[in-house]
Amino acid sequence: MSLNDASDRPFTTYAPLPGFELWDRSLNNRGMLSFCLEVTARCNNNCGHCYINLPAGERRAMEQELTKDEILRIADEAIELGALWCLITGGEPLLRKDFKEIYVALKKKGLFVSVFTNAALVTGEIVELFKKYPPRSLEVTVYGVTQETYEKVSKKKGSFDAFMRGLNLLLDNGFPVNLKAVAMKSNYSEMEAITTFCRERTRDPYRFDPMLHLRYDKDPERNKEIIAERLSPEEIVVLETGDKTRFGKMLDNCDTIIFAIGNVDDNVFNCNTGKGDFTVSYDGKLKLCSSLCNPAFVYDLRVKGNKIKNGLEKLLPLVYGLRSTNREFIARCCECKISNLCISCPAHAWLETDMMDEPVDYFCKVAHARASAVSKGLSK
Repeated sequence: MSLNDASDRPFTTYAPLPGFELWDRSLNNRGMLSFCLEVTARCNNNCGHCYINLPAGERRAMEQELTKDEILRIADEAIELGALWCLITGGEPLLRKDFKEIYVALKKKGLFVSVFTNAALVTGEIVELFKKYPPRSLEVTVYGVTQETYEKVSKKKGSFDAFMRGLNLLLDNGFPVNLKAVAMKSNYSEMEAITTFCRERTRDPYRFDPMLHLRYDKDPERNKEIIAERLSPEEIVVLETGDKTRFGKMLDNCDTIIFAIGNVDDNVFNCNTGKGDFTVSYDGKLKLCSSLCNPAFVYDLRVKGNKIKNGLEKLLPLVYGLRSTNREFIARCCECKISNLCISCPAHAWLETDMMDEPVDYFCKVAHARASAVSKGLSK
C-alpha cells in the first residue's frame, strides 16, 4: 500500500501507552516539549546554498562532534525538562558511524524521534532499523527531479541516483516521509516539476522554502555562493502565486498571518524561540533556535557542570530582555505590519550584518513583494 492510499487504511484503534517514566514527568513539567540534535555538520553533498555543511571526511569536524554518551546525557536532561520529541538532523546524520546506536538509544528512552536526511545514504540496513524502531517522521529535501538539476545543486556526481534509490527504499517500505524543496537559481526552472513530484509522494502537505539565509560559521566564500543562489523578490512571488495551494492559504489567512500589527516597541526578539524547544549543535552548544549562533546567546554544554536547565535560565532572560536603540530597526522592523511575511529575525540579521537589530534589505524587499501580491489577490 502506498502512502497516498489513505482510504485503504484501517481505522486506528486505541491502546494504552507503555508505563514510561517519561510520560509522568512530562505531565508535571511541560516547559520543553521537543529538542533538535544537530549530530554532525558534515554532509555527503556539497550544496552551495547550505548554511551548515562541511566535507564528509573533514577530520576536525568529526573531532568536534558530540560523542554518543554526550548526546544521551543531553537527551536525559531534555527529558527531565519534559521533552517528548527529538529531531535528529545535521549536516547529514546518516554519515555518523554510530547513527544506529544513537537512534536506538533515543527511541529506548521513550522519545518520539524524527530524522532529517537527504536519503542518499539510506540502505537496506537503515530500512530494517526503521522497521524495528519506527521513526515519528522522516523529512527529505528534493533539490531536483532530473540528474542535471539535482547534481547542479548538490555538486556531487552520482548523488541523484543515490537520492532516488534511498527515497524509494523509504517510500516502498511505507515509512512516514515528508518531502520539501528549497527554491534557488539552480533549480528555479524545475520547481513546477519538483512540486508535482513531491505532492505525489509526500505524507504531509508539501512545502518549499525560497529564503536562503547565510552560514552559521560565516564562511565568506560559502556565503557568496548562497547569495548567488538567492532568487529575486519577483521570482519568489512568481513561484508562490503560481502555487495555488500555497497562495490560496495566504489569502485565506491574510487577516491574521499577513497584515499583522507590528510590535510597536523596542523589543529585538518577538518570537517564541526557546519557549518549548531548543537546539543543540554538533559541537555541544545550546541554542534557543538553530539559527541563533551569536556567541553571546549560546551556552556550552561541554563545560563541566553546565546543564540545559542552567543554560535556558541564562539565555531566555538575555534574549527577551534585549532592547534596541537602532531607530531604523524600530521604524522598519518593530513597527512593520507585514513582518510575518519576512524571514528577517535577530538570528538571521546577525548572520547577515553582525547586528541583531539591523534591517536586511533583501528580506524586506521580499516581504513587500509578497504583500503586494496578496493585495492584488484580495482585490480580484
